[in-house]
Amino acid sequence: MNTFNRMRTTSNAVMSRGRPIAAALALTACLVTPSWADTFFFETGSPTGLPNNLGALSRRPSPGKAETETADDFPLRETTVITGAKIFGLIPLGTPLANIRDVEVEVYQIFSDKNSDVSRTSGAPNFTTPNVPTRVNSPADVEIDTATRARSEGTLAISPTVLNESFTVGATVVNSLSVGAGSAGPFTGEEVQITITFTNPIVLPSGQYFFRPEVLLSNGDDFFYLSGPRPIPGGSALSPDRQAWIRNSNANLAPDWLRIGTDIIGVGTFNMAFSVTGETVPDVGTPGQTNCHGQSLSALAHQFGNVDAAASGLGFSNVQALQNAFDLFCEPPVE
Repeated sequence: MNTFNRMRTTSNAVMSRGRPIAAALALTACLVTPSWADTFFFETGSPTGLPNNLGALSRRPSPGKAETETADDFPLRETTVITGAKIFGLIPLGTPLANIRDVEVEVYQIFSDKNSDVSRTSGAPNFTTPNVPTRVNSPADVEIDTATRARSEGTLAISPTVLNESFTVGATVVNSLSVGAGSAGPFTGEEVQITITFTNPIVLPSGQYFFRPEVLLSNGDDFFYLSGPRPIPGGSALSPDRQAWIRNSNANLAPDWLRIGTDIIGVGTFNMAFSVTGETVPDVGTPGQTNCHGQSLSALAHQFGNVDAAASGLGFSNVQALQNAFDLFCEPPVE
């Protein structure tokens, strides 16, 4: 997020490395047996009704409004190209959908000494700080810099839909983000679904991550990210399920996170209502290894028949965009 201290190795993760692609294209000529990727789909379920539902602030920064992030976890069992997502939320009654001005998505790793400043905490086993009782199973301090996408930057597109013209949550978490602060009270608004298409898809290796969307309304109103069922129904169950976390850009909390249910509300735990879709790409290279890029393009050519088909099938605008994405994927992990 723009107001947190972080390092970025690229600009929006879409800068071309200028690597020649002729060799990769030539390689595909001898790979004639495609092995199609499997569709990836994870969902937490639709928003729940009263009395156990919740709306958590999810807000892009704007004049007089602090940036506020709400994140929930999802798994990847193998390297995956993430092409889309859906989120569910509340906007004020009578707000036109055209007022949804921007949506930004970030992805976080699970907190560890490899991606966060553990020295600020008490250390194992709880990793406490003066403002949070634990960082165990939280999002990392900073996002994965190559996985940020935003409508305002042309790297995602949105399609919002009104699902319910009047939907009420019994609890909200807004600006008072501290242990035991409790709910800011109920809220009634229009229930909306925002379908997100990543015009520059996100490539991530296997692992567990946190998905964090933010929404900016043109009139400065708040967007409440809706909770979903817990435990997660059906085949998308998580083990462990790390629940939803929140933070804002106020100096007394960031870069730490608080658990919405356990820490702030004080009763129960919550999952947010969202889904993530994409295509798995098995047999690609390992980030940090010298042969990662060549192995990845070879695997993609084998899956799709050729690199052009891989770029089209995975939602990239052209082969160069796919090439750029796997350049970034193959960079050594930052520790």
